[in-house]
Amino acid sequence: MALPKASPIRYTWLYCIILLLAPLLAHGTSRVYTVESLDGVKIAVQEAGNPQGQPIIFVHGLLGSHLSWDKQVNSPELQRFRLITFDLRGHGLSDKPVELDAYRDGRHWADDLAAVIKESEAHEPVLVGWSLGAAVITNYLAAFGDRQIAGAVYVGGVIELKPEQLVAQPTAYSGMASSDLRLHLEGEKEFVALCFSTAPDDATFQRTVAAAAMASSEMQSAVHGMSIDAAKGLGSMHKPLLLIYGEQDALVQPSASAARAKELYSRTAVELYARSGHSPFFEESARFNRDLSAFVDAASAH
Repeated sequence: MALPKASPIRYTWLYCIILLLAPLLAHGTSRVYTVESLDGVKIAVQEAGNPQGQPIIFVHGLLGSHLSWDKQVNSPELQRFRLITFDLRGHGLSDKPVELDAYRDGRHWADDLAAVIKESEAHEPVLVGWSLGAAVITNYLAAFGDRQIAGAVYVGGVIELKPEQLVAQPTAYSGMASSDLRLHLEGEKEFVALCFSTAPDDATFQRTVAAAAMASSEMQSAVHGMSIDAAKGLGSMHKPLLLIYGEQDALVQPSASAARAKELYSRTAVELYARSGHSPFFEESARFNRDLSAFVDAASAH
């Protein structure tokens, strides 16, 4: 009996899902589960490392996924920690609401992170946010304070969605917002390329582009209007905060962003990676993993 033919779109999504799931099977991820946010959105969560270790929760950036953190999840130096990753709403294997307010209201993203912390039972985790992931952490801090965390690391972090803190990339962003599929995918590909000062290997680049292609179009059209309460989030913080920026960042202005963060929270520490672009955790992963390990040890000792 002949099997029914699957549509090309179905094959494309199957391919993308396989790309996202394969590293989980290959690298011994210890636990995969979902948590439900306050508005019912289901968030895909993954764990690796030492289940009894100090927890670190990694929050990826725009068009990323939990795979963004492969060089941390698979780092021998970080295996003593409990390594928790998840896919943001509208990304990867998490739910993708069609309502634009599900992405514009920054509190929803904060609630997602709160659900991951609660349901994982992570005790005083260190939060690590890349790019937009830093804004998610800021909104979490604004909503819940820093009582339940040990500290935070922002990597290429978005402090506020203001022109003076960002690098204008009109071609990429206009392409991503296009309803023309070819222009949309080209915009996403260009955005991914802008995340690196030195291009990653082809397999990593293609996997990252595939993850970007899975991101919700509604999310992409609404996220640039996402509310970020930086004044409340960083202004009320007491725990250690480290900002790491690549000096070659093509998406975020390191000096202006760091200055704004220090204006809101004077104890903010800043590190610059000379050879990195927007992804220091990938481009200079050995240094980043050492710095993260030292930060977690110091923060969790308080």
